[in-house]
Amino acid sequence: MANESQSKISHPGKLGYSFRRNLNERFIEAFLFLSAALSIAIMLAIVAMLAKESVVFFQHVSLWDFLTDTQWTPLFDDAHYGILPLISGTVVSSLIALSVALPLGTIIAIYLSEFAPFTVREFAKPFLELLGGVPTVVYGYFALLFVTPLLQIIFPELPGFNLLSAGLVMGIMIIPYVSSMTEDAMRAVPMNLREGSYAMGATRFQTAIRVVMPAAFSGIAAAYILGISRAVGETMVVAIAAGMQPNLTWNPMEPAATITAYIVQVSLGDLPHGSIGYQTIFAAGLTLLLITLVFNIIGHMLRKRYREIY
Repeated sequence: MANESQSKISHPGKLGYSFRRNLNERFIEAFLFLSAALSIAIMLAIVAMLAKESVVFFQHVSLWDFLTDTQWTPLFDDAHYGILPLISGTVVSSLIALSVALPLGTIIAIYLSEFAPFTVREFAKPFLELLGGVPTVVYGYFALLFVTPLLQIIFPELPGFNLLSAGLVMGIMIIPYVSSMTEDAMRAVPMNLREGSYAMGATRFQTAIRVVMPAAFSGIAAAYILGISRAVGETMVVAIAAGMQPNLTWNPMEPAATITAYIVQVSLGDLPHGSIGYQTIFAAGLTLLLITLVFNIIGHMLRKRYREIY
């Protein structure tokens, strides 16, 4: 005991250093906790705001009419509040975008992860990320002024505003998100899995498809869910290129409005705050939030399942 007391007395600087280190650790832990709590609080505030304003809306409009009516004309004298036209436009444009972004993004990721030389990978990755940093309004005018006239050469009866060109350009816009996250997930797969596959006589392509991709499926699913959420929540491209006329159609060659395009249209209008027309943007926003939540839940279930398998 005497030796321990003498040791503590003879090393006062060591005790001070230990105290400062513990204090720094506590400070960092508190800062990280507050950061995480802040993100949760912001999300809860958004949900609470949408729910509060939507309750006011549904006091005037029945939930059944909102979900089943095939017309969305809240700003007309003969008002209808059926969300189906906006959902159809959102779904069609998103499906077109995903049919472009998911295959091409996955192919690019497979090439960059498994086949591309180091110099090519280091050169191509920044360009992909730069493509993801282009403002969406630029993509919107690109769809309206370049892609639509190009498609009208193939389909002469294609109107100036249509879901097809908007969806195609949205797909191009989403490719960097899908390819970058998918490539990161594939690169994180341990090299010994690849070496074991090569030792069994598999080719690089077979290894990439049958070994690396299943092992990285959790990350790939996260990339796909991000792409889906990005497509569903896109605003400017569809607002500029697809039109803002609510139209219950599943034909991509027709104009239609999406949920986000309608929110932009009303938010920039002259509707008085608190009116039933103004409240529609919160009901539409809550619907969009629930759609995105469903896709995220599905993605979480897939990731959990494939983590258990692989």
